[in-house]
Amino acid sequence: MAEIPRNVKKLALSRELKPTIRVGKSGLTDNLLSEINGQLASKKIVKIKINRGLFEKSDYDSIWSHLANSTNSTLISSRGNVGVLWKQ
Repeated sequence: MAEIPRNVKKLALSRELKPTIRVGKSGLTDNLLSEINGQLASKKIVKIKINRGLFEKSDYDSIWSHLANSTNSTLISSRGNVGVLWKQ
């Protein structure tokens, strides 16, 4: 896998990048994955926020891995219930 460019890392860690996708009570659905894929196709970087209380804190790492694998993207940053995916 290629190295993540510095400008992409900086944008991912920036507070100016607002979450464009929220995972709600319906959870991880096919519609959610298609929305993430659509946004990655146009923007290349997507910030996702999972509603609190939806999953256990210990599950977040596996959820971010699943989302990255399902969308063929790279997880740049994850901090609790907020993660940033990037597609080359």
